[in-house]
Amino acid sequence: MDALIIYPENKEQLTALKAIVKAMKISFEQKSIVYPEHVLDGVKSSLIEAEEKKLKQFSGIEDLLR
Repeated sequence: MDALIIYPENKEQLTALKAIVKAMKISFEQKSIVYPEHVLDGVKSSLIEAEEKKLKQFSGIEDLLR
């Protein structure tokens, strides 16, 4: 059977969708996309480096090993 992925825009839409799905006795699971703190920290520091023009051009794996 096919699956649907639905992206409600607000809490009211989420509540309404959950009520409809429950009333129709359709199984579902709710997931929130949560990234680990170390990933978010890395993104933030990369954005700061980009703003400060501190990025280096990547041309291959050798650049990573230096």
